[in-house]
Amino acid sequence: MPGLDDEGSPPSTSPTTTSESAPSDSPATPDSLSASLEESEVAGIAAVLTAIDSGEPLPYEEDGQTFQNREGLLPQQPIGYYREYTVETPGSPDRGARRLVIGDGGETYYTADHYASFTLIDPGDFEP
Repeated sequence: MPGLDDEGSPPSTSPTTTSESAPSDSPATPDSLSASLEESEVAGIAAVLTAIDSGEPLPYEEDGQTFQNREGLLPQQPIGYYREYTVETPGSPDRGARRLVIGDGGETYYTADHYASFTLIDPGDFEP
């Protein structure tokens, strides 16, 4: 039946994520993305993007370093094309698992599981 999946349920509206495959070229919609993220994730993403845009120092030495895409989940690009940034993980004794990965073309990916999957996001959805 049109509009239903194989089990007769409405199609999922979850954000664009990947696990062992390349992410979709379309960013997750703000409604679907915010529904799946914790408030601390949204605030953390916004804080990192604001710091990058304003040139503020970032808290971790690794922030802004090359992300090499060893997992091969993001579109293949030359080494140095992607940069990684830490998104605070409340309660974590270290950097935690949350990261933003930003390409030279501005494409921005979020991972909450230390690169096991990615969601293509629109940074404009996280402006303060």
